[in-house]
Amino acid sequence: MKVLIPSPLRPYTKRREVDAEGATLDGLLRDLDRRFPGLRFRIVDEQDRLRAHMRFFVNGRQVFAVNHPLGATDRVQLVQALSGG
Repeated sequence: MKVLIPSPLRPYTKRREVDAEGATLDGLLRDLDRRFPGLRFRIVDEQDRLRAHMRFFVNGRQVFAVNHPLGATDRVQLVQALSGG
């Protein structure tokens, strides 16, 4: 499936869009980390929870859990939320 990578994480992938596999969002993140070491830790914390500043969209709908099921033709977009003042 296609995965859109936000600008702050592109140093890991060197690309805006990559292909990855996984039956769930967690499986997808593990596949990405296998190919781009260190990427998963920027997305999920030590308790395997999505980091507060990361947002995930599957086929345009926001997803909140790493166990969310994925299909082979899904399109996943990672978005890094901005904060500050």
